[in-house]
Amino acid sequence: MPELRDIEAARERIRGRVYLSPCARSETMSRRTGSTTFLKLENLQMTGSFKERGALNKILQLSASERERGVIAASAGNHAQAVAYHAAREGIAATIVMPRRTPLIKVSNTRQHGAEIVLFGNDFDEAYAHALEIETERGLIAIHPFDDEAVIAGQGTIALELLEQVPDLQAVLVPVGGGGLISGIAIALKALRPRVKVIGVEAAACPAMKESLEAGKLVSAGRGTTIADGIAVKKPGALTLEYTSRFVDDVVTVDEEEIANAVLLLLEQEKTVTEGAGAVALAALYNRHVPKVRGKRVIMILSGGNIDVNILSRIIERGLAKDGRLVRLEVQLSDEPGALAALLAEVGRQSANVIEVHHERTFSDLGLARVQVELTLETRGADHVRQLEGALRELGFEPTPMWAPAPLSPRRGRTRTASPARPPGSAGAAGTGGRSPRRAR
Repeated sequence: MPELRDIEAARERIRGRVYLSPCARSETMSRRTGSTTFLKLENLQMTGSFKERGALNKILQLSASERERGVIAASAGNHAQAVAYHAAREGIAATIVMPRRTPLIKVSNTRQHGAEIVLFGNDFDEAYAHALEIETERGLIAIHPFDDEAVIAGQGTIALELLEQVPDLQAVLVPVGGGGLISGIAIALKALRPRVKVIGVEAAACPAMKESLEAGKLVSAGRGTTIADGIAVKKPGALTLEYTSRFVDDVVTVDEEEIANAVLLLLEQEKTVTEGAGAVALAALYNRHVPKVRGKRVIMILSGGNIDVNILSRIIERGLAKDGRLVRLEVQLSDEPGALAALLAEVGRQSANVIEVHHERTFSDLGLARVQVELTLETRGADHVRQLEGALRELGFEPTPMWAPAPLSPRRGRTRTASPARPPGSAGAAGTGGRSPRRAR
């Protein structure tokens, strides 16, 4: 097991080669969560995640003959970039095996660092099994993303920085995938400050560490996909399970909607871009999954920022819809000249911005004298939407919010919510138990 002295040695080894990331106090999140919160910004590392620490610590301890053979790693992206980047800086050839579904930004960034990229399998476990085959065939040196003592010691250097940046910290929330990050942090903190609570956070779609801890043995627990792809590991490591069971106080899970909302909160409130895995700590604190740390001085590890821009775009749009800042209304009009113009004129007078208009005359079950109009609008929020609806009703229009987007889910396929997409706080926003009073679409 890595001891405190190993983590301290790792810090000296990587000093000056890895960014000393800030640990900034967040006044906004402190008010919203009821705790004094700090954000450890590991998303600002050169390759966008904490993985540089463990990868570099391992690489710097390779012998001359091992360097000549080259290294290989399997990763969903962040470990891949870290190994590729630091191997290149050390003049070592690197081969990286990545799942086919790895976000494009992570694949392209890894390739830019000069590594040979092999896309194989649908998840980390399949990619890792293939990496072992290549390791044997070519005689390469494997750098495991989490179940390696040198890697764990490297990740543990974060804990030493935390104690210097926030000396009176009381709890740390850490993203958990394979368990290398939380193992290193917990080993160091429990050696230096045993009373500090170390709590892990997993995606509910892949709760491998939590279920392994409950079972007392390694358990494969991947039940679906998650936007937190950086921690989408089906099974933790033998070493990390042992260290987590010994030194970690608790492991909790967060769902996809909570993760997406946390990404949006960090982007909008903290001006910080994180990937899904990097936002799970905030998701747990914000949604009160860790009541034992409420009111304490809490550090959240923002472990990475390598998010696919398409996913980020979806998160932003869905977040705007949930807040009532992006709304879709259905309105029935008389099929006569000027009716649509009158509707849009009133929308303009109410200062709502039109994004899209769909005017349906043919494919509708309305009578020949009626048409159906769907408006997608930008608004200032829930109160503005209510104001707009009221103004339209006064003119004889009957606006009805259409269905909300299906909740993010680790399951494949689309479903629809069971309540209309009314803005938060409006009548009918919850508890309607079914469709809109108007006709079902």
